[in-house]
Amino acid sequence: MEFCALNEIPSPASPSRRSPLVLGIWVFLLLLLTALLIGLGTWQVQRRHWKLDLIARVDQRVHAAPQPAPGPAEWASVNADGYEYRHVELTGTFLNDSEAQVYASTDLGPGYWVMTPLRAADGTITIINRGFVPTERRDPKTRAAGEPSGPVTVVGLLRMNEPKGTLLRSNVPDQDRWYSRDVDAIATKRGLGTVAPYFIDADSTANPGGLPVGGLTQIVFPNSHLVYAITWYCLAVMTSGLAAYLVYSERSRGKAQA
Repeated sequence: MEFCALNEIPSPASPSRRSPLVLGIWVFLLLLLTALLIGLGTWQVQRRHWKLDLIARVDQRVHAAPQPAPGPAEWASVNADGYEYRHVELTGTFLNDSEAQVYASTDLGPGYWVMTPLRAADGTITIINRGFVPTERRDPKTRAAGEPSGPVTVVGLLRMNEPKGTLLRSNVPDQDRWYSRDVDAIATKRGLGTVAPYFIDADSTANPGGLPVGGLTQIVFPNSHLVYAITWYCLAVMTSGLAAYLVYSERSRGKAQA
């Protein structure tokens, strides 16, 4: 067996340096990614401010005293930003024979929203979401006590039209199957002519017989923008740190080979 002296053992070769061009490309891409991540984080911060302002505005509208529902003179200007979730009231007579039921899944279980046109004294028609009924009470004959025939005053929240259907299901007007509260399509199907471009979610005032159940409007605005912003900013720190590490390691290699 042969042995070699310690001074004869070859030292490991120093790692070769990257070319300045390759290093420059990597650093540029990492800094570009860092800028993009910072931009995404800043955008989420801005979105958070917008969401908090929206929540505050909606909360103010919901808890304000009820105002008269917008009439035909305002219909053209009604939009989500300026009108949705306003606390409104409207007096008229229900057109119970023109009721439509829209499939709903609520805290009370599956069933239907009862969408009933309300004709005001001036002849204008607004569709009212009177509330929820369970599937076994969908037939109006099973809840006749809850269908008033005289003048009524409805108080509730103004909601914007929900055209065509949901993400998973489309309305089928020909078969009278509704999955969204599309007031225009319902009005056309029922031959109502021009109706208000919105509907009203009735409040929790009890109806005779207990149905429909109103006041089930869900007002939920997910607000995870701060979490998203922190995530983007942390990733930006990581990518910028990686770029700094590449530059530092290349300088260290250069000094080692000098």
